[in-house]
Amino acid sequence: MRITVLSGGVGGARFVSGVREWARRDAAAQSLAEDAAHDIRVVVNTGDDWWLAGLRIAPDHDSLLYSLSGQNDTERGWGRREETERVAAELQAWGVTPSWFTLGDLDLGVHIARTAWLRAGVPLSEVYRRLGERWPLGATLIPATEDEVDTHVHTTDGQRMHFQEWWTRHRAGIPAVRFENAGIETAQPSPEALEAIADADVVLIAPSNPVVSIGPILGIPGLRDAVRATSAPVVGVAPVIGGRVVRGMADACLTAIGVETDAAAIARHYAARGADGVLDGWLLAEEDAASVDGLTQDGILTRAVPLWMRDADTSAALAGNAIALARDVR
Repeated sequence: MRITVLSGGVGGARFVSGVREWARRDAAAQSLAEDAAHDIRVVVNTGDDWWLAGLRIAPDHDSLLYSLSGQNDTERGWGRREETERVAAELQAWGVTPSWFTLGDLDLGVHIARTAWLRAGVPLSEVYRRLGERWPLGATLIPATEDEVDTHVHTTDGQRMHFQEWWTRHRAGIPAVRFENAGIETAQPSPEALEAIADADVVLIAPSNPVVSIGPILGIPGLRDAVRATSAPVVGVAPVIGGRVVRGMADACLTAIGVETDAAAIARHYAARGADGVLDGWLLAEEDAASVDGLTQDGILTRAVPLWMRDADTSAALAGNAIALARDVR
């Protein structure tokens, strides 16, 4: 089965890890080699990327890379395990990087390699491939676009700042008026992303931030159309449970675009394919089961399932529920 996931950072990485675990278990149950049974491709948000100290930083890609490779720091929930920060301290002492954004030494190695390749003219998709070769990931990471579409936040006090400053430094504490992906109007989807969506047997939208993770992917001209045109069923997973975000500050982003922090409201924000949207199916939490019938009547086949991804078993179970719903849609 060809499975394509649209994903952002930490929450998306956890979900993709669950998809991979489900694929492994399903292949074992069929006595098949894992790579022969399932092909997992992940279209990654690049809207969080930015330039810092002359280096191209890619938080969502790196969250996926570290999580799938087992290099992630599970205690902090981000970055590399067994990390040190000697270089970061020097950079901050020289005033090259801000104190509110720390780059670990191992993490810097990835950023330097990425930047060196980009400066040499290597396409971003090839950079992803090279970075992914170091460890067995069990999935192929694909940039949504080769173009830079960094996210900027316009706030109520008249500021315009990069998303990373708003998110990391201010913890989304300054209310946002709108989000801008600079240059997205002329950006093009990467050919690999279009192929992954067109050739998929199922397309899954991870429980990532709908505004700043999935939004920039679907906002790239032609990519939303590709999702709408694919013959594969498209199933999304809610990033909120009982009106509360699972992780991060997605509620601040949703409020800025006038969407309630509610699983049903987010599904209607994505909208059914029959209503010029992208969804065929939607998984929400058991706590939100009261919304199942209404969404199904809106043309989005919806099921209430356990959404908490606490470990490999619960993450694989969620992925399995998404695949099962996709099969029912088909």
